[in-house]
Amino acid sequence: MENIAKYILDSRKEDWRLELRKSMKAKERTSLEREAMPAQDPHVRNKNSEEVNLGFTEEMAIVEAHRCLDCPEPTCTIGCPVGINIPTFIKKIESKDFLGAAATIKETNALPAVCGRVCPQEKQCELSCFYTQKLHKTPIAIGHLERFAADYERNSGKMSIPKIAKSNGLKVAVVGSGPSGLAAAGDLAKLGYDVTVFEALHEIGGVLKYGIPEFRLPNDIVDVEIDNMRKMGVKFRTDFIVGKTASFEDLSAEGYQAFFVGSGAGLPRFMNIPGENYNGIFSSNEYLTRVNLMKASSDEYDTPVLYGKNVAVIGGGNTAMDSVRTAKRLGAERAMIIYRRSLEEMPARIEEVHHAQEEEVEFMNLHSPVEYFADENGRVNKMRLQKMELGEPDASGRRRPIPIEGSEFDIDVDMVVVAVGVSPNPIVPHSLKHLKMTDWGTIVVNKETMQSSIPNIFAGGDIVRGGATVILAMGDGRKAAVGIHNYIQEKVKAG
Repeated sequence: MENIAKYILDSRKEDWRLELRKSMKAKERTSLEREAMPAQDPHVRNKNSEEVNLGFTEEMAIVEAHRCLDCPEPTCTIGCPVGINIPTFIKKIESKDFLGAAATIKETNALPAVCGRVCPQEKQCELSCFYTQKLHKTPIAIGHLERFAADYERNSGKMSIPKIAKSNGLKVAVVGSGPSGLAAAGDLAKLGYDVTVFEALHEIGGVLKYGIPEFRLPNDIVDVEIDNMRKMGVKFRTDFIVGKTASFEDLSAEGYQAFFVGSGAGLPRFMNIPGENYNGIFSSNEYLTRVNLMKASSDEYDTPVLYGKNVAVIGGGNTAMDSVRTAKRLGAERAMIIYRRSLEEMPARIEEVHHAQEEEVEFMNLHSPVEYFADENGRVNKMRLQKMELGEPDASGRRRPIPIEGSEFDIDVDMVVVAVGVSPNPIVPHSLKHLKMTDWGTIVVNKETMQSSIPNIFAGGDIVRGGATVILAMGDGRKAAVGIHNYIQEKVKAG
């Protein structure tokens, strides 16, 4: 405790009595255990599509907020890609000003209920928390508190919208309604621009709708956040493929001054191993889109998806966890994760791995598929696996998986979902001849402004990163909004 007192004393040169009281308060706060998130019973939830986490009660939120030390130089904010004023919103929760907490979050985050559910806080704001960095204790549950504030506001019926500047009459187009596009659209609307979001699919939300299952992010939560953006003046057009339905030139002729491209990474990757084209082998993108967006699991919709008793999902990221947990809910008796590295090296969120384990998903780590086999009808029925061992670290910093010779063996499978990554959507790049691209098919941008090689084209999210979290994509969108604003204002001044 002496370290905490010294930290506060060194940081705030105020009356010593006040400092003593603060240090005593810090001792009380740091003795509290982090509030655990209530969740559905694993053996019940693995048979339904309802949200797994149940959310904090008011009492739990207040107790957890009370743990915050009110650091004079809060490091948690450094870890937030969209710059949420974390200490302020947490202190508002502690003082029971829940609506004020939500309003604080929404000053910089257009999707608080989404981010509170799916952002990897343990690798961002919570990793930078004083508890983590200095005390080596469990951090403040920032993500759970963000979710609480957003849910409280929504359930109160008193949804607020951020302050909107007077309309300047200048039009900006946003390509794609995923997290980066929505973040850019929200910030541009606040600056007074006439913003239209163009979405290729029939529903708004991008990966939030087609890529994340409802047991992790309910669609009605996304819909409420989007409806709030409509109230901010953002317009949405669905079934509209920029580069096909209309070109950038066509839209420029309609008066759009600048464009933000957030078209994502919807092109699936496969492993190019024998038998990968057999029936019953899906990309995770197709599988999750069919179930989440096209309602393939419902008898009321004419968009069927294959079911499997022995389902193998290849990969170790969040998409792999979403896929295998979806398969379990659709009746798989044996739902397996096949991952070539160790459990500790999985890129998926710790919470998602833990939930999958609770739901009786089988983890086959240090294994990799090398071939698939099929029955007489061409449907996959077996998979040949090879055992792996870890060698020296590769470019990612993780130890490289090395095949063990002679270790191959076969297992029965009747469905496989390949979740080994995605590539950027090529439609937009192919429609812009002079757009500078990387060898990986991503758009080259100035990382400070998100401006591309074409001055009025800005981009962010997966189309730039090749694969990113929701919150990193939103951070790109916010940067781009500032870049677009500066670009247009300079253009206006120049006449």
